[in-house]
Amino acid sequence: DDTAHHVKAKTSQGFVSWSSVLLIDATQVNENTTRVSVVAETPVTTITAIVDFGRARRRVDLFFATMAKQLTK
Repeated sequence: DDTAHHVKAKTSQGFVSWSSVLLIDATQVNENTTRVSVVAETPVTTITAIVDFGRARRRVDLFFATMAKQLTK
């Protein structure tokens, strides 16, 4: 299906943060509109469940901010 595109990207791991997997789906709605959804998955352990501190959400926000910069060039 040429109107649906799926990407699986892994973020880098930091000193005190775990890597995440971003699942990105882009689907064409019409000629001028594309729907993009992003889900962040972090391997769940007792430690990651306790100390995520919103990092997964920030990674999704960073993805959309970076994409917006690319689209406005």
